[in-house]
Amino acid sequence: MYTHLNTDFGGLSLTSPVIIGACPMTMNEQTRIAMQNAGAGAIVLPSLFEEQVVKWSVEIGRALTGRERRILNSADASRHNWACPNAESYLALVNRASSMLNIPVIASLNGYTAGGWMDFAGELQEAGAAAIELNVYHSRAREYKSSAEIETTILDAVRDVNAAITIPLFVKLGRNFTSIPHIARQLQSGAQGLVLHGRAPTVDICLDSLKLASRWRLTSSESETDALDSLMQVHGFCPAMPLAASGGIGHADHLIKALLAGADVAMVTSAIYREGPDVIRSLLDGLTVFLDRHQMKSLRDLQTQRPLEFTDEQERSAYIAALTKRLETIDSESAVHVLHSDRWGHPTTH
Repeated sequence: MYTHLNTDFGGLSLTSPVIIGACPMTMNEQTRIAMQNAGAGAIVLPSLFEEQVVKWSVEIGRALTGRERRILNSADASRHNWACPNAESYLALVNRASSMLNIPVIASLNGYTAGGWMDFAGELQEAGAAAIELNVYHSRAREYKSSAEIETTILDAVRDVNAAITIPLFVKLGRNFTSIPHIARQLQSGAQGLVLHGRAPTVDICLDSLKLASRWRLTSSESETDALDSLMQVHGFCPAMPLAASGGIGHADHLIKALLAGADVAMVTSAIYREGPDVIRSLLDGLTVFLDRHQMKSLRDLQTQRPLEFTDEQERSAYIAALTKRLETIDSESAVHVLHSDRWGHPTTH
């Protein structure tokens, strides 16, 4: 359908640069077929969590480490409504999805410790996964001696998964690293691609119960993708590392900007929850119109326009200009819209 949009991501040949991100929606068979028919290049299945794999390890008789036993005890103490109930069901899901679709099916592992549980990646490959996405989660700072130890843990995990498989491994990173470009360069020896960035639920505080809660919200349809700077920095510093943009890809303009910033593909989730699989066609149609307008025949032509990035002097100048302009805007608005209040802070009109 979109033959001019064929691309490659970390060794996977894709019919389009739109990948469906990991989410419970991809559990549904008819939804997966609709996504493929709408032009998706690949589909990432929901995450299988480390706790679930540790439970599977017990069932097959593998000895657990002390840390894995603590993870298992913690999982037993709190019940979770997993998207996929257990590791065996997940293998069946991977097998069925990969056998019914003509596009790559990517399995997703979510964990934060390196260890024997990552051998399960080999089981996913045997079940038919075309690639594995490792969603790297690390616990609170008190669990580590330094930020360097966090990065070492991630590198160890990537090493272990990569050793267990021959299919591509993609690593999904959050934003809370000192320098993502530098860790990207270190990951080159084990990962075939990076996903920037993995989103996490937001932490909230209930003022009635004084308890914490985690909330997951869709990315706003009006928000701009905020990964452009990271994409440009990683691509400029580590151009050999294939990149996937993630977060806020809701319109064709978002997709195009992400590709120009250095991404090879873009992962889409919230937009499909809001608009259904047909939004994939809208994204790809908009990309096609852009290519035609700029007399580009393929994504390769678009990629020749990269890297788009500031020089050091331009970046500092643009940073100062943006903050200055914002302050000017606030001053200008304040001059026109002056708020008055009584002594209790209630707004009053004058």
